[in-house]
Amino acid sequence: MIKSKKNGELIIISGTTCAGKGTVVQELLKRNGNLEVSTSYTSREKRDGEVDGKDYFFVTDQEFENMIKNDEFLEYAKVQYGKYYGTSKKEVKKLLEKGKDVILEIDVQGAQQIKKLFPETILIFIMAPSMSEVKRRIKARGKESNEQIIERFKTAYNEINEIHKYNYVVVNDVLEDAVKKVEAILISEKCCVDRIEEISLENQEEIIHEFLIDKDFENKPIEIK
Repeated sequence: MIKSKKNGELIIISGTTCAGKGTVVQELLKRNGNLEVSTSYTSREKRDGEVDGKDYFFVTDQEFENMIKNDEFLEYAKVQYGKYYGTSKKEVKKLLEKGKDVILEIDVQGAQQIKKLFPETILIFIMAPSMSEVKRRIKARGKESNEQIIERFKTAYNEINEIHKYNYVVVNDVLEDAVKKVEAILISEKCCVDRIEEISLENQEEIIHEFLIDKDFENKPIEIK
């Protein structure tokens, strides 16, 4: 009876530092064949082992700025060391029209840019169980100075204050549990009334409906062949 929309869902995963959002996304991709990640564009140099078109689309600063002028990005940002990162409108649209659910792992700022263009976007925020756990995870990496750790904490607190702009929040304490929660969110979104394109009735249902709306239906035998 119910015909759902053919286009896929656009899903954004954001989260604080060391929340494990990247790990959650990778697990989701392993378990859900209809999930795809849109390949982003960047103007930074390609690193050893990276593949153009798979890890990123690598372009020059000038090429990226031309794409900005041509309004080719859903969202973009100029980040550390002055390099650009952005999500292509064309890439995302192509996947959605194929019926693929597209997942984007981006920051709070980028999420809000996309939400303005696609209000139906599903926004999920991943959090660590506590800030003390964040501290433990950062120190376990052993790569940051005290100043960098403090800066990460400041950013994390600012991002947490933006949670009210998201549809869902998932605490990533145990990875398996966090992944299951996100999967449950995606399943429930597929059942939303907003996804219904139309409702069609089979012939037998139409016959019953005609009898029910007829004033004299009580005096008529219902025969369905």
